[in-house]
Amino acid sequence: MPNAADVTDSTAPHPGPLTGHPPVRTGPWRWSAVAAGCAALVAAALAVAPTAHPADAATAAPGTPHPLPAAAAPDPAKAVLPLDCGPFPSQVALSFAADLGDGRPATVAAAHCQAGNGTAPDGVFVLTAGPDGTPQVRDTLLDWHEDYTVTALALRADGTITARASGYSTSDVPRCCPDVTVDLSWTRHGDSLVRSQHSLPAATT
Repeated sequence: MPNAADVTDSTAPHPGPLTGHPPVRTGPWRWSAVAAGCAALVAAALAVAPTAHPADAATAAPGTPHPLPAAAAPDPAKAVLPLDCGPFPSQVALSFAADLGDGRPATVAAAHCQAGNGTAPDGVFVLTAGPDGTPQVRDTLLDWHEDYTVTALALRADGTITARASGYSTSDVPRCCPDVTVDLSWTRHGDSLVRSQHSLPAATT
């Protein structure tokens, strides 16, 4: 993962689809039509943030982002996520629990529609507890319309949220075979998380 100083492109906080990104195919459940044989070509090495230890939270200075035990933060499986899944359920692919520097337990989760064959795109969300304790989406870090599949998600020691994702250079690239890899990061500036991204060489896995 690059340091924040190495990242080349920066956008406004909580962005939607980025200008200049490849065209996105429409249709809420198009992934189910992708052939199973094509889906077998996809091999993503998933990585998650290291397991948090209670001592980390106990020793962290106030206002300092730090990991939390999963039980201390909202359960992403109980959240209603803004994904257009139709009859299909949503699935949390990667997540970690943390205090992101504001003193509130949060869960950062990458999730997609569980549509069978094909590769459904991920959204990345920050979840916090609502007034009744139910997990709610506080921030959308990556909109699923951008057509990325998140393969790594972590909290860096300096409090930056990082992710690696694969995607498509054009709408003509088969959904089974992403040809673009990007490193994404979100850094806190005041009350906002500002996104940066850096494209990796095509050979990077």
